Amino acid sequence: MASSTTTMTQSSRPPKLPKDFSAQQPETIRLYPLSNYTFGTKETQPEEDPSVLARLKRLEEHYDLHGMRRTCEGILVCHEHNHPHVLMLQIANAFFKLPGDYLHHDDEEIDGFKKRLNERLAPVGTQFTGEGVNEDWDIGDTLAQWWRPNFETFMYPFLPGHVTRPKECKKLYLIQLPKKSTRSPNYPEIRRNLLFLQCIDHFLTYISSLEVLSVPKNMKLLAVPLFELYDNTARYGPQLSAIPHLLSRYNFEFVDENNNVVAMTPGAHANLQTKVLAGGDDGQDTGMTDVEGGKD
Repeated sequence: MASSTTTMTQSSRPPKLPKDFSAQQPETIRLYPLSNYTFGTKETQPEEDPSVLARLKRLEEHYDLHGMRRTCEGILVCHEHNHPHVLMLQIANAFFKLPGDYLHHDDEEIDGFKKRLNERLAPVGTQFTGEGVNEDWDIGDTLAQWWRPNFETFMYPFLPGHVTRPKECKKLYLIQLPKKSTRSPNYPEIRRNLLFLQCIDHFLTYISSLEVLSVPKNMKLLAVPLFELYDNTARYGPQLSAIPHLLSRYNFEFVDENNNVVAMTPGAHANLQTKVLAGGDDGQDTGMTDVEGGKD
């Protein structure tokens, strides 16, 4: 009987294995599970411009003073159910954007970009000098360049031939998250440190520094699966919906919480949906609430 069951669950026609098909392939990217990381919230960061017109006006003023604006954004990738997920911010339950922002005119590219990432996602009371992801940002390949030819909302993944003075260039970089986040809260250690903390404000800062990524309270940090982004310009716009294309050049290794490789591309995926990691209207950490793709 056992033999019969075994026969039923195994294929009598094993797949034919093709020759190697990995020539000229970039480095394989190792992705760690979403559960390896810790997320929290911090003080609200209001948008600098109340409207699109105000933003374009400020862009024009920047161009007059400093020339083309340089904008840097990061594609932070991890996995859930052996499928790549991209971390992105949602503002007002409607507008999506990648972590990052425009550089100050006198900043170097990578150092300036790290400062902007820290402003958006660094835990309260830290400047990414602690353990794990707090040591530094691992800025990887430039995956895309988008150009703004005029003081308008449209950006293009190429520079039109007749444009010699673009107003903005936005670069998207791959950022590989590290193996683990900062350590989980160690409550005996916290109690010992209370002897050295003289006020409640210091204590709250100490607790919040244990969070690896902290999103401003007026934003949500989402983990969006690639299938949700793909060909979904109506919801995410042309830049974000192009991310699956940008990542298709890589092969991925999916690692579990014990650092074991459990799958490689190609692989099977299941139960995939956008996850809210932190933030929300109530200003509290919303943990791992699921949000079905395609709905606000």
